[in-house]
Amino acid sequence: MPAGRSPLNRTRVVGAAVQLADASGMAAVTMRATAAALGVEAMSLYHHVANRADLVDGMVDAVFAEIELPDGGGNWRDHLRRLAVSARRALQRHPWATGLLDSRSKPGPATLRHHDSVLGILRRSGFSPTMAIHALSVVDSYLYGNVLQERSLPLDELRGQEPAAAQLLESLPGNEYPYLAEIAAGRAGPDPAPGPDDEFAFGLDLILGALTPDDPAA
Repeated sequence: MPAGRSPLNRTRVVGAAVQLADASGMAAVTMRATAAALGVEAMSLYHHVANRADLVDGMVDAVFAEIELPDGGGNWRDHLRRLAVSARRALQRHPWATGLLDSRSKPGPATLRHHDSVLGILRRSGFSPTMAIHALSVVDSYLYGNVLQERSLPLDELRGQEPAAAQLLESLPGNEYPYLAEIAAGRAGPDPAPGPDDEFAFGLDLILGALTPDDPAA
């Protein structure tokens, strides 16, 4: 090993793969490319990961490890709100992970710890096992859908929602779409309009407000 190079281990291998995926997407994550990023031969990786599937398992677990778990204070809605916000930020940092978080047949320790923590919050708050799964599923579905929707909006290339709204307003023909024009005019103006974070918080509060424990006295 060259002087100054840190020993190769699973954490370094997974970290290199995560950086590749962040920069170029999952298609760029191969054993050969990961090894090249680490300055080693591909065969060296097999001492730390069994194959590419095992590498992806580690990458997903690394994303789950970035999601902040509850600290014990507050009620179940506060906990789920903080978890969802933290998970959304993790997926914004690692957009490739959105479709992979629940896809692994061999979840890692951070993944298991995350799910167990969320279910524990709900069970201790009076949710039955079935209702706890329902609540977790609906929050996750909203979270993943929101992240995918936000990624599809052309806000980056237009440098924000105000320019995007202004462009839409200019492209609308006459008075043919008055309600679209009304919204676009409001968001293209000088007053701050609800941004993606506000929209996410609004929908999340609707969902959390509609969920009810089976036994509220628990």
